[in-house]
Amino acid sequence: MIRKLLGACGAVVVAVAWACNDSPEPARPEQEVDLEHPDAGPLPPDDAGTPPPDAGQTPEDGGTQDPPDAGIEPDGGTGTDGGTEPDGGSDGGPGPQTDPWPKEASVNYTQRFGVGSPQSVAVDDAFNIWLLAGNRIGVLRPGDSQPLWASSLGQAGRGFSSTVICGGSAGRAYVGYYAQELDNPLRSSYQDSAFLEGDLDAVKLTPEGTLVLEEHITRSFRRNRGQGDGSLTWNPPNNTGIRNSNDWRFDEDRAVLSCVKVMRGRDKGEVYIGTNHGVTRIRGLDYNSHRHPVWFEDGTQRAGFTYAVGIAQDGDVLMANDWTFGIVTPNEDLGLWDAMNPKVLNPMKVESSYLPEVNPLPEFDFWRGFQQTKDGRYYLASKDYGLWEMSILSRSNPWQKGTRVQGLPTQGLTALAATDDGSLFIGTAGSGLWRMDANKNLSRVANVPGRTVKQLIYDPNGTPAMLYVLTDSGLTVLRGY
Repeated sequence: MIRKLLGACGAVVVAVAWACNDSPEPARPEQEVDLEHPDAGPLPPDDAGTPPPDAGQTPEDGGTQDPPDAGIEPDGGTGTDGGTEPDGGSDGGPGPQTDPWPKEASVNYTQRFGVGSPQSVAVDDAFNIWLLAGNRIGVLRPGDSQPLWASSLGQAGRGFSSTVICGGSAGRAYVGYYAQELDNPLRSSYQDSAFLEGDLDAVKLTPEGTLVLEEHITRSFRRNRGQGDGSLTWNPPNNTGIRNSNDWRFDEDRAVLSCVKVMRGRDKGEVYIGTNHGVTRIRGLDYNSHRHPVWFEDGTQRAGFTYAVGIAQDGDVLMANDWTFGIVTPNEDLGLWDAMNPKVLNPMKVESSYLPEVNPLPEFDFWRGFQQTKDGRYYLASKDYGLWEMSILSRSNPWQKGTRVQGLPTQGLTALAATDDGSLFIGTAGSGLWRMDANKNLSRVANVPGRTVKQLIYDPNGTPAMLYVLTDSGLTVLRGY
């Protein structure tokens, strides 16, 4: 595969396709060919009882180095180590109908609840607030005065660096990890230990109040459209983590860089993660991997690391990597997420595009946020080039129209969140949190401490709605937007 250095941070970019079955799928009487990797040979049979032979290949070491853009070293705060052996746990209960958290317009959760200054934050369906700090996972339950903490669960116990945390169903969260890309992601054996590096863990809060590893996510879920019977494709009999759902032999999605939970609508509760390779869709403990916008250089398809994943007002999936972006209307069937043909299965409002007003296509745009406001406008935030309104010229156009939003004190942006009052909240690197209201007026949000915004999460299920703002000074929750 062709690789390029990703700026100064040393991450690499891999030649890939929008989805791993980018061409029309041929009839498949016996064997299916991976259409992104045609030289890899036929896919294994669907019969789960006949796994491929073990070629005895020595796995490459995925390493435990820190992920790109890891940022400031998190402060784990205080708390006790849960220290419980994983036992599967439970779902933590049905959760309250109305959130139980303080109703003030602005509450500093670091001061009031001792959550410290974590690197990532999440909320599950029961309004449990999840925290990630290095090898420690914490949860602040409604009614508690401080979080519960557990250390070295799952991949953290194996020495991999954690990246992000995302809420799930009541009492469940997903924790992402970083592993280096493989020089050759094609693995010859399902027993290759490279499959177990990085990826994603599901963790649970038990009724006894401890945190446990539920499962290292491994259950690929993909419809066999070649056979035409809607059956699921073959899964190896042991844990192989997140790999290409179109061909399990390709261990491509190894570093989880971003995540978003669907907060409402038909797919409420599902999670999308952005990786070093694309965007993977997760429902419960099942996943389908993957999709990614691309561009072409000398006939080779390229995609960057995906740090920006969002959910549009109508439930569309917004995804932007370091080069390009796309918008997909997801099929209700998880098993069709990676399906590109026919296009009606997952209609694309934007296939693969860039903004020529920002940079020529070969140059990185470093997208870090992608949101749609209540008035239907799309916004992209770059870590180097500021805030841009994006207008769609046509679905298949390789470029769309970009208009720079003026008035911010810096072009270094970190996150975006669109809220129900029509606002767009803008996280900056060094200049705090900013708000663009429904009338497009910009102002600094004064009641949020911290200079650098690490993460923004909007939960409209709160009463009133809750905006979680994680900065280098800790966690603040804003209400009523």
